[in-house]
Amino acid sequence: MQTIQRNELKKMIERGAEFDLVEVLAPKAYEHAHLPGAINIPFDDQFEHKIQLAIDNKSRTVVVYCTDLDCDASPKAGQAMEQLGYTHVYDYQAGKADWMRAGLDVVHSNS
Repeated sequence: MQTIQRNELKKMIERGAEFDLVEVLAPKAYEHAHLPGAINIPFDDQFEHKIQLAIDNKSRTVVVYCTDLDCDASPKAGQAMEQLGYTHVYDYQAGKADWMRAGLDVVHSNS
């Protein structure tokens, strides 16, 4: 699994690149704030089933992220996806905290 940095991810979003962005944190964390265009598939015991339902094209580019460098959910999710046969998985290791520290836009869901 490869990693991706904030500026590269930001450019992908801005140019409308074809990829899926997946936040692997719990729904409450996702609802509080998530990156623009991200879907929420928590890394839990249902992750492998849910990711295959949400993203059935295993050659599609997918970026996973969680909270920050100390969070191990996105590396584990990315590894699980590779074991399922996904071929273009990237981990935004610095995560949502890095994105927000840079002052970039996040989406707040109404809860």
